[in-house]
Amino acid sequence: MLFRLGIFLSLLSLFLIRSESAVSSIDLGSEWLKVAVVNLKPGQSPITIAINEMSKRKSPALVAFQSETRLLGEEAAGIVARYPDKVFSNLRDMIGKPYQDVKRSADSMYLPFDVVEDSRGAAKIRVSSDVSYSVEELLGMILKYASNLAEFHSKVTVKDAVISVPPYFGQAERKGLLKAAEMAGINVISLINEHSGAALQYGIDKDFSNESRHVILYDMGSSSTYAALVFYSAYNSKEFGKTVSVNQFQVKDVRWDSELGGQNMELRLVEYFADEFNKQVGNGVDVRKHPKAMAKLKKQVKRTKEILSANTAAPISVESLYDDRDFRSTITREKFEELCADLWDKSLVPVKEVLKHSGLKADDIYAVELIGGATRVPKLQATLQEYFGRKDLDKHLDADEAIVLGSALHAANLSDGIKLNRKLGMVDGSSYGFVVELDGADLSKDEATRLLLVPRMKKLPSKIFKSINHGKDFEVSLAYDREDLLPPGITSPVFAHYSVSGLTDTAEKYSSRNLSAPIKTNLHFSLSRSGILSLDQADAVIQITEWIEVPKKNLTVENTTSASPNASVDNGANSTSEESNSTSESDGGVSNGSNSTVEEPSTTDLGTERKLKKRTFKIPLKIVEKTTGPGMPLSKESLAEAKRRLEALDKKDAERRRTAELKNNLEEYIYATKEKLETSEDFEKVSSNDERQSVIKKLDEVQEWLYTDGEDASASEFQDRLNSLKATADPIFFRFKELTARPEAVEVARQYLSDLKQTIRGWETEKPWLPKDRIDELSTSMDKLKTWLDEKEAEQKK
Repeated sequence: MLFRLGIFLSLLSLFLIRSESAVSSIDLGSEWLKVAVVNLKPGQSPITIAINEMSKRKSPALVAFQSETRLLGEEAAGIVARYPDKVFSNLRDMIGKPYQDVKRSADSMYLPFDVVEDSRGAAKIRVSSDVSYSVEELLGMILKYASNLAEFHSKVTVKDAVISVPPYFGQAERKGLLKAAEMAGINVISLINEHSGAALQYGIDKDFSNESRHVILYDMGSSSTYAALVFYSAYNSKEFGKTVSVNQFQVKDVRWDSELGGQNMELRLVEYFADEFNKQVGNGVDVRKHPKAMAKLKKQVKRTKEILSANTAAPISVESLYDDRDFRSTITREKFEELCADLWDKSLVPVKEVLKHSGLKADDIYAVELIGGATRVPKLQATLQEYFGRKDLDKHLDADEAIVLGSALHAANLSDGIKLNRKLGMVDGSSYGFVVELDGADLSKDEATRLLLVPRMKKLPSKIFKSINHGKDFEVSLAYDREDLLPPGITSPVFAHYSVSGLTDTAEKYSSRNLSAPIKTNLHFSLSRSGILSLDQADAVIQITEWIEVPKKNLTVENTTSASPNASVDNGANSTSEESNSTSESDGGVSNGSNSTVEEPSTTDLGTERKLKKRTFKIPLKIVEKTTGPGMPLSKESLAEAKRRLEALDKKDAERRRTAELKNNLEEYIYATKEKLETSEDFEKVSSNDERQSVIKKLDEVQEWLYTDGEDASASEFQDRLNSLKATADPIFFRFKELTARPEAVEVARQYLSDLKQTIRGWETEKPWLPKDRIDELSTSMDKLKTWLDEKEAEQKK
């Protein structure tokens, strides 16, 4: 019984743990981030959007440093106009990029960051004279902020997450993002291409068993544009003995323009209004040279663009834009479209390329789904409608949340603790093709040393195996297969470099033995679910043929039910530990002619004989990554130091929030208590005038301290002051509470005694069998309670 109880409690505990598990998805954009949480709690939707501290469903992807204080999200957005050089944006698009590309991009968007170059050739951002952070560290701060939103929303610890990335992200960007997440303490189950997240959200509630379809997902965000061709279909599967239809989709192709987005349209407006302001001011003034002025102008331009999406004209108004001069103007939608005339043609390029390489026509596309904030621009929609020859485009998905919700579905599918009933098979592919290049002694540069490893759109994840005939140490480089299709900002196709050693020593060791085949090297690669390619394992394969002496034995079997022929048994020498993975072949075999009734045999030693043996050894080789440049992985020491710095900032932020909360609590208590004691006559019933004035005096003293010496006080000081005030004022509030609560409690007690008295009277006729002594005992208790109530009420009136 105890054993069964233990099993039950164990299963129950597993159930409870599973019910408390949650995973999240993070849609990290250039300007915004969205967070969704998968949490199977009864009575609520399994997938929900996590709102931020301002109750908004998306948060600015910003980090700021002001007066040694770090600000994230909405807090950072609040100081952009005043301190544009202290607020860092567009960080997602800087990761894994060379310093020069980051600097060029920041300057083109009038971002006044102090960008410096680190030892890898990547960008670091200097936040003060002696403090700089890598882009990975700054992104780690944003991801930690996103993780905190997920935990605050779900009320449970959330460590596992899926993070969406644009399709054009290359190897350096993807690896850098994973490092940033590691710094933030997030376990990334997988990265997911943005279009795959949106494709999941599109197909999760549809049925494709009667009709397969091609769908184009068109996404224009703030900094980039892509078009993905997705094929939806269904297949039959057996579940619990029944045939069911299972929906699935495959990403056939994706094409992009990584430098075309809503920011391009905003920059056209910024340039237009900057020219207009310069003309108004005159005297050679160029507002572009003043970061604060440009930050104000960019902020208002964003609003103007949004207004133009719903109206044919929009105003712009910036107070004190520069040198105390206000700027006011208007612009029509027609003029805006004229300023962006070349962008409309560029917006069609990804769509045209997808159709061209797929062999499909516009009429073959079932739907064109729009996602991304910039797709709300009317002219962009009209351009796409004209190209596809349709009156309306498809807008079934939430333009802002489709990616993060679909990514949450992917997170649930990959999670061990959460399973959803809905099923949708997903086949995504690599956005880039990859080759492996070999270099070393006796390796000539030709087709044999440059091998296609991963063709474009190869299924994720995948394992790849390559074998070469070579007997000396060599170098392995992984590269993009096309130099005309590289990730943004990347100039060299090579993204990873490895040295493979141990092969030369192995070849020398076995060279004196009879090799039956040239030494081979097996290379094992993996293309992960996150789209990251790596060299995981290398083995030297040695094949040896040699004659060896083995005992010759004559096996004689006695007392058997049937005779057994002689058998030659091959007992080759045991392999060394290095040869533990070897396989052996012999020209002689083992004959097992005896049956299960054979008794103890006797053997006769007939000497030895020579046998020809073939052996294959697989010997692990040493792999050392030697990647250099912006994509170079951080060392263990650098990663540990980055984690320590971020943890210190997190603790400082937590203390700052606690201090602000306690300061606010103290301030609220002072105002509320003074108002009660000075305006409410009810407190005069439970306190003397001197007592109230004493409390008010202490409140005034703490209030004065709060706005002078207490302005920069610590959390503990605020708590001590609050405790001191409560010790003085709370006795009055307690008595006031008693003043109203006591009569109600007395009334309840007297009513109970009255009701019980009526009940006892009824017992005499309705329940005569009840013992009289027990009833008398109850009546005595009732009298005692009534007497006690009378005495206490009399005491209280005094």
